[in-house]
Amino acid sequence: MRPTLFALALLATTPLLASAAKPELSTLAERTGYQQTGRYDEVIALCEAYQQAFPKAVRCFDFGISPQGRPMKALAVSTSGALTAEDAKARNIPVVLAQGGIHAGEIDGKDAGFGLLRDLLQGKVGKGLLDKQVFLFVPVFNVDGHENFKAWNRPNQRGPAEMGFRVTAQRYNLNRDYVKADAPEMRAMLALVNAWDPLATLDLHVTDGAKFRHDISVTGDPVNVGDAELRSAGKALRDGIIARLQQQGSQPVDFYPSFAGYDDPASGFIETAYTPRFSSGYFPLRNRLVMLIETHSWKTYPVRVRSTYNALLDTLELVARHGSQWRQAELDADTRAAQLAGQPVALDYKTTDAKRIINFLGYAYKRVPSEISGSDMVVYDERTPQLWMLPLRDTIVPGLSVNAPKGGYLVPAEHAAQVGEALRLHGIDFRTLETPLANAAVQAFDADSVKFSAAPVEGHQRTTLSGQWTSTTANLVAGALFVPIAQPKARLLMAMLEPQAPDSIAAWGGFNNSFERKEYMEAYVAEEQARLMLAKDPALKAEFDAKLKADPAFAKDPMARLDFFARRHPAWDKGYNRYPVLRSDVAP
Repeated sequence: MRPTLFALALLATTPLLASAAKPELSTLAERTGYQQTGRYDEVIALCEAYQQAFPKAVRCFDFGISPQGRPMKALAVSTSGALTAEDAKARNIPVVLAQGGIHAGEIDGKDAGFGLLRDLLQGKVGKGLLDKQVFLFVPVFNVDGHENFKAWNRPNQRGPAEMGFRVTAQRYNLNRDYVKADAPEMRAMLALVNAWDPLATLDLHVTDGAKFRHDISVTGDPVNVGDAELRSAGKALRDGIIARLQQQGSQPVDFYPSFAGYDDPASGFIETAYTPRFSSGYFPLRNRLVMLIETHSWKTYPVRVRSTYNALLDTLELVARHGSQWRQAELDADTRAAQLAGQPVALDYKTTDAKRIINFLGYAYKRVPSEISGSDMVVYDERTPQLWMLPLRDTIVPGLSVNAPKGGYLVPAEHAAQVGEALRLHGIDFRTLETPLANAAVQAFDADSVKFSAAPVEGHQRTTLSGQWTSTTANLVAGALFVPIAQPKARLLMAMLEPQAPDSIAAWGGFNNSFERKEYMEAYVAEEQARLMLAKDPALKAEFDAKLKADPAFAKDPMARLDFFARRHPAWDKGYNRYPVLRSDVAP
């Protein structure tokens, strides 16, 4: 039996690797029986204290500065002697990244991680684990949000008494920002990831949702998405964590327990493949493992911290045993990704209607009329456990797939700064063309449908495009970018530059100017030109007459009829609705 967190907090032992000084390593959470959690100054103090207490095993460092000027702290922890990214890479030592507080009200990971670090370093648990890996711990990712600190920041959560807030000081939701990387905090995190290249990342959260008995969910990828051969490693990590959690007394599930129908337990669950705005959708596109650890919000804070503590320890045990094998699988996936040219690649995924019935540990509940909302409300009875038999849809298949370009992407010089900055953030290779390209054979994407979101999302007007790539020629001035598809992050590259990818630069509104009409033909001019065009081109007249007969809505719409001719006139703006990034079959 592993000792409980409370027992570990009370044990007084001599650190195996401690220096002569013995700084305070306990947290406010431990000292208050997990009724409270500390402020961010505690993170700063503990980071330095661990380095002082274990100078050969811990390096405390800043990896960024928040918009409000706070240092973003990380701890590299290992007894292998590798405490820098360069040393870990040179010695092929696997790195496990655990990030707490991406949503700063969901702060279990911070207190669980600090408790686990002390217990590992003092030899109470996991002896030898840190000899075989680097544990890269970010106690709080959203540091400014952490200091937006008060009770009721998480109204659907039991404890601690006060906590941080979901979004950053600039009101970015960091777990919607991975691929678009608007927030300075996310840009700092991506630099950390690029430097350390973790074998596995653990994103530590707390759920919202209904009241039930399961205390933790473990989901992640690649399990349903990404490189097909790497999915066995993702499943092994997920299933290994779940098996160990069960032995430790948890009741885990391997899907995110959010009802298919809002506030309706009988509706069951739908497993989702996340897009790369989320951590769990981002890392598979880099051919790396990621696990989303979600404790259940209605469990008490000490129970949630214990579950998170165990999940972290379980991951380190699994990586100590299988890390070399999984790392080779990731490197093999890198090689395969660099050979995707011309092959179909899924841009998004969907869940099929196939379902199975599962046992789910719930509570008795009833629906009663509410005089507040005027509709029915759900009332759970936590004194009465109940076994729910619920449908689960968890068969995930590719949605939209496109063939990867045979050569790569060409970014015109006028968009090079914007796109180049985004590619650099993610460590994607590209080069700048020093000479012009004349009459280059390319493919261009012309949108036949453009839908702008009615409301902003994360400060963007999102855009949904449909259309197709067609062959054409283009002239590009010096300063254009060539982004080869032959590179390990090919899937991530396509997620950013394919216009129909759900989290592409285009989807986040980065090229909306290209889909706004800038020049017009006055109606009286279109009338005049249409008559001249019909007189000169019998085939055009036949096409127009046929459309009038076949399309009643068109026939009744004066502006659509005039637009028919405007689009075929030499004055038509060919840049309108053309996606500015091009594809090429060859490297220039």
